[in-house]
Amino acid sequence: MVLSSIGRGSSPQRVHRRLAWALVAVGLVALSLAGCKPGRQPEGQQQGTAASGKPRVLTTFTVIADMARQVAGDRLQVESITKLGAEIHGYEPTPSDLQRASGARLILENGLNLERWAERFHAGLPGVPRVTLSAGITPLPIAEDAGRGQPNPHAWMSPQLAQIYVENLRAAFTTIDPAGAATYRRNADAYRRQLRQLDREFRQALAALPAEQRVLASCEGAFSYLARDYGLQEAYLWPVNGESQVTPQRMARLIDLVRRRRVPAVFCESTVSDEAQREVAREAGSRFGGVFYVDSLSLPDGPAPSLLGLQRHNLRTLVQGLRGAGG
Repeated sequence: MVLSSIGRGSSPQRVHRRLAWALVAVGLVALSLAGCKPGRQPEGQQQGTAASGKPRVLTTFTVIADMARQVAGDRLQVESITKLGAEIHGYEPTPSDLQRASGARLILENGLNLERWAERFHAGLPGVPRVTLSAGITPLPIAEDAGRGQPNPHAWMSPQLAQIYVENLRAAFTTIDPAGAATYRRNADAYRRQLRQLDREFRQALAALPAEQRVLASCEGAFSYLARDYGLQEAYLWPVNGESQVTPQRMARLIDLVRRRRVPAVFCESTVSDEAQREVAREAGSRFGGVFYVDSLSLPDGPAPSLLGLQRHNLRTLVQGLRGAGG
């Protein structure tokens, strides 16, 4: 289990963020004055347990919540701090988030500067351990713009690297619940087998694409690890959603690449507006190929209710778009 802190971030909406964090601080003070101190459990409920009686584990976003549930099985109550469809990079925690987290046995985060709000969030939770699931991964640096040199945080998007997340989950859960070690090991082994099968599906599907079409053009640069693993060229409008301003230079650069390479389709992510990317498609003589899921799962009846479902949806969308079918 690796305990760590993650880097601080900033946003163009600095005034809004100061107000939001002020509200969080006020909320904590109110809880304390009301006699409901962080970490206080209902009568008869042990510290760190949910109403179900199982140890409560919180994750920073829905994708790693799904991964955690695959490893935890029925032994832990896993919940995500952010809701389905939320934009994780610039999330603003609420007092209720802190209250809920103060009663957790463990908080799981991605790290690599993804959760730019997490350092201040964890400062209000001194008694709750956290585990960084990307620990052990060599990060790819962001190549351009404001994030140049910073780690690209989207390592879970590689089916190969996701297996490191699984091992970190297994180790973390065994630490807080040693009696469940055999269950966590069995579940982790089964989940890794599914991720290896997913890796084979990616290799087989993408191998059929002609070299000149192997360009993955999205709104956010969230596919660096996946592109590296499967021989794709990545292109995007902004490096991370925390730096999502569409400048004329960024748009012109992507339009030029798409037009010059005759890329059949461009894409965008579910948690941001696709308006700018549709404009890229129009100007470059390409087409908008569809929506990828990256930072959030879909609703249960949607196209990406789990990490495995998310990846298979993205793979179908990418291949159909680059072959000029559907979208």
